[in-house]
Amino acid sequence: MTDPVSIRHFDARETAAVLGFPALVEAIAGAAVAHEDGLICSPDRQVLTLGDGGVLLSMPATAADVGIHKLVTVLPGNAAKGLPTIHGLVTVLDAPTGRPLCVLDGPAVTGRRTAAVSLLAIKCLLAHPPTHVLLIGTGAQAAFHVAAVHALHPHCRIWVQGRDASRVKRFCAEQAPVHADIQPCVRSEDAQRCEVVITLTTALEPVFDEVPRAGRLVIGVGAFKPTMAEIGARTLQGSAICADDASGARHEAGDLMRAGVDWNRVTSLGHVLRHAPDLTHPQVFKSVGSAVWDLAAGRVAVAAIGLS
Repeated sequence: MTDPVSIRHFDARETAAVLGFPALVEAIAGAAVAHEDGLICSPDRQVLTLGDGGVLLSMPATAADVGIHKLVTVLPGNAAKGLPTIHGLVTVLDAPTGRPLCVLDGPAVTGRRTAAVSLLAIKCLLAHPPTHVLLIGTGAQAAFHVAAVHALHPHCRIWVQGRDASRVKRFCAEQAPVHADIQPCVRSEDAQRCEVVITLTTALEPVFDEVPRAGRLVIGVGAFKPTMAEIGARTLQGSAICADDASGARHEAGDLMRAGVDWNRVTSLGHVLRHAPDLTHPQVFKSVGSAVWDLAAGRVAVAAIGLS
């Protein structure tokens, strides 16, 4: 038993070390099904104003074994001060006693569990392991996805696109120690060979809107507000659509909202895990995030640390 007055705190590096991607993917799959069955409680996140144009986000989730509370601050003005835009903590609790078990680094949890959700989508919505993956975007979440792809598909080639060619080249060089087979995507034929396209931007207008193609999975990660959109209507209207949180997508997935998608045809991650989808159709997976995935990460951390 852990001393209740001595709670272990993990920084970003330590948090990453206890959140291995294979274990995360497995835990998220279990949590998705459990959430579908009503065994995990996860209310809508609470958003409060903070500082100059910032917000404080409160995201709890509970299950029979553990509970978590993620507290995140987002201050856009921090960039001008040389500070991270996002700070946060995830507190993991023992559900039967309410005893705090550990505190994890919030951005590391969010980045790794989000990339793990994408890898789970690939497992569910692609008929075979990918050999070519296209990442659109060069930010922090793109880096998390490089690590995740390498962990589960180490022989896959990763292509990268972005608005700034020099930034794309620099990103590939920075990520080469993580995954050697990574390079800028400058030719359309290289993009066309990719079975998986993952958009990882904060774009206000679509960065991917190609004609849907059977055997290709498009994953939208970056657009998390109604005003954002990464995937265009042409791609969406001709594809089967799955969302990690189908309920949350209705008021957060700007891509789907702008395209006027019929919500009745948007399935949840829990549903496709139980009912194998028809993969002869083009697939789109929309990731909006959920505290359920943070709870899954909490379970992985507790097991890795030996606190369960």
